[in-house]
Amino acid sequence: MKKTALFAALVALASPVVADDAYGTWQTTKDDNGNYGHIQVEACGADICGTLVKSFSSDGNVLKSENVGKKIIWGMSADGNGAYSGGKIWSPDRDKTYKSKMQLTGNTLKVQGCVLVVCRDGGTWTRVK
Repeated sequence: MKKTALFAALVALASPVVADDAYGTWQTTKDDNGNYGHIQVEACGADICGTLVKSFSSDGNVLKSENVGKKIIWGMSADGNGAYSGGKIWSPDRDKTYKSKMQLTGNTLKVQGCVLVVCRDGGTWTRVK
């Protein structure tokens, strides 16, 4: 019994840690002002979160934004088959926080969110890296 437990522990330690498929940098769709950003998605404890790491104007020039470095996604959980839910997404252009879900398909991430009964399509984000 002790040998089995020890073997299981060694296998677990030797196995590589698998990163979630949604981890990485994502380019958002353009907001109401035509601006877009790069969101770094990563683990935050047991959840998935995302931080705005770069902001761009509608013509592609880098913007100096006070929102760079702020959490855009937090509390998101992986449900399997590329689905994520239970989290929130903050929309800087509207300064609203939406109860959100995401669907990963290859290198695209479909984002949706709701405030009370008003739902918004957050667009389809594309993987930068």
